[in-house]
Amino acid sequence: MLQRDVTREVATVRPPEFSRSERMRVLVAAAVGSVVVGYAAVAALLALISATATYAEFSTAGVLSAAAPAWLAAHHVPLRFDAGQLGVLPLLPTALLMLLIGRTAAGTADRLGLYEPLQARGVVLSISGAHAVVGGTIALLMGEGVVRATPAVAFFGCAAVSGLAATIGVARRCGLVEMVFDKLDPVALHGIRAGFMALFALVSVGSLVVAAGLAASWPRTSELFAGAGPSLGVGLGVFLLCVGYLPNAIIAGFSYVAGAGFSLGGVEVTPMRFVGGPVPPVPLLAAMPENQFVWSPVVLVGAALIGVLVGWTCRKVSDRPSSRFRAVLVAAITAAVGSLVLAATAGGRLASGAFDPVTVPAGLLALLVALWVLVPGALVAWLAGSRDKAVAEAGDAEFAEAGFDGDAAADSDVVFEDDELTDQFEQLEVVDEDEFAVDDDLEDDDYYDEDEYYEEEEPEDVVDDEEGADEEDLEPEEEDDAEPPAEEDAAEDDDFDAEFDEMLGMEPEEDLDGKPER
Repeated sequence: MLQRDVTREVATVRPPEFSRSERMRVLVAAAVGSVVVGYAAVAALLALISATATYAEFSTAGVLSAAAPAWLAAHHVPLRFDAGQLGVLPLLPTALLMLLIGRTAAGTADRLGLYEPLQARGVVLSISGAHAVVGGTIALLMGEGVVRATPAVAFFGCAAVSGLAATIGVARRCGLVEMVFDKLDPVALHGIRAGFMALFALVSVGSLVVAAGLAASWPRTSELFAGAGPSLGVGLGVFLLCVGYLPNAIIAGFSYVAGAGFSLGGVEVTPMRFVGGPVPPVPLLAAMPENQFVWSPVVLVGAALIGVLVGWTCRKVSDRPSSRFRAVLVAAITAAVGSLVLAATAGGRLASGAFDPVTVPAGLLALLVALWVLVPGALVAWLAGSRDKAVAEAGDAEFAEAGFDGDAAADSDVVFEDDELTDQFEQLEVVDEDEFAVDDDLEDDDYYDEDEYYEEEEPEDVVDDEEGADEEDLEPEEEDDAEPPAEEDAAEDDDFDAEFDEMLGMEPEEDLDGKPER
């Protein structure tokens, strides 16, 4: 039966080739587009608030001019007023702006066909440079008006936020993630993943605490919304204010769950300490506890359980306790660094009134998060993992030679520095020596038949003894295989000499030895 061999041709996909001018045009379009779209989104939001407000005067020029400081605030650039500095900026607009920039950078990388890590710098530098120039220019044009910003802070702040967002956008497309992960060993990589998991779990618990506080104080929240104003515009503005600062409140709840707490002016709220005082009439702040509760320290159990979870996930990362401890340590450092960044961006100055400053202690939070992850995680990873195995020292290491027996492979207590080698060593199957024993006397082996290996050398027609063949009849055949006689060798040598003489142009019968001497 004939079968048709069908092979599919796989075409190598190569990135499109662009000239220098075309690449520059794409990069400029991406940089300018991210700035214009972000500015337009901020202006549209301000236009919506101004249009719905009762006593606000809507004008296009006013909205566009007011969008400039709001655009800086979206880049987390502090603003200055006559009454003080506004450093507590909402994190939700910053997150949305970073999402927009990241999508723009990813689309640019796809359009240019970028696939190498070094190719990402063009996209990142173009986008961050455009945002930095626009931010510094806006700060310079604002001058000494009602709302001010420091040009240097605006320049580097916009560059940092946009550059980070662009890097995140092109990280996977240009192989930045793979490049970083390839430089890490499996233990450290597992620790980093566990650290991000712990940070996400802690933030989730903080969001649950904020939601529980709002639900428990819902009557107070409704009262604050009603007291803001009867018009739709005022209610919409207060609602957008609460939504914008919701990530800040979640980070404050996360700090409260970890034990560091937060402070708002003279008000200090921690699971172990409570100092009351006046707070701004913002509905989102209704989630704050009004006094100290006996069960407040119970929230620390959540952070401890997350540390236990980290240790449980790291219990099988290696057979050696030291490697498991290192994975938990990496997870603790990762979660602590993430907590430090979040806490540093959640607080800041709030003018110079009674509610200044709003503080989420970044250093204390990072230290507590590291301890909550490290202590219970290390205990669980140490105890719940496999038992301790003796590590082969460099001086006492036994090298397997060609003639080693299977006792070393059967020893389950031998491990190597590399966990993969240990696993492969443990999977070796011990084979008895008798299975490889070979009998010296092959003639006695029932499975060995000498006639099978010399079947081709035997003559095809062999006359059995029954047909009258005897040993004398086989002797001429043996003589055929013997060496030719000496006379035939001499004849062949003479023919060769004659051919050689012909090649040299000599006569066949000419003998050089018989010539007379000169």
